[in-house]
Amino acid sequence: MSAHRTIHAISGKLGLDDDARRAVYQRVTGKPTLTLMSDPEKDAVVAEFRRLGGDRRPGGRKKLAGPFATKLQALWIGAWNLGIVENRDDKALLAFVKRQTGIDHTRFLYYADDAAKAIEALKAWMAREADVDWRAHRKMPIWRQAEGYKIAVAQWELLQQDPKDFWSVASLLSGSDPGMRDLTRGEWIKVMNSLGEGIRKMKAETR
Repeated sequence: MSAHRTIHAISGKLGLDDDARRAVYQRVTGKPTLTLMSDPEKDAVVAEFRRLGGDRRPGGRKKLAGPFATKLQALWIGAWNLGIVENRDDKALLAFVKRQTGIDHTRFLYYADDAAKAIEALKAWMAREADVDWRAHRKMPIWRQAEGYKIAVAQWELLQQDPKDFWSVASLLSGSDPGMRDLTRGEWIKVMNSLGEGIRKMKAETR
């Protein structure tokens, strides 16, 4: 199969439109169309499309790629665990990103100012709908600046639980030592996922 046909076949499987394809061309070769490229440049584009097409999770699901994908996914799952987002699927996140930035996929979010449009809109939504307090300052302990902590505290309030019990439950859910405050990102994920189950159950019961 020629490089031209290979590129269009893979990009078709990825669901990329003409603008998205041209963005890849420009990034890889500095040229917006295949007709302007040399054979080595076309081969480089083929290699990039194969990389994008082969980037999958276990079970066949494609991973989200791009320098800001992990950040956006973490916030999206956080919003789902707060009961704000109804669909945790990556397709829903990508639709949100496109609404905020006009960019089709996280793999094409190259610049911080573009990514910030989606990140800050998502954080503002979480603050507005679930009272997540994103404020941070230099004198604030590092553990209080963690996004996992901020989301978990908001979850605890949504569940209308006694604030005095927060850390004992967080330690139990995370498997961390009692009295620990500086939980890892993975430990906060355990806490947020567990509290998220409670929030979704609560919301289901009130419908």
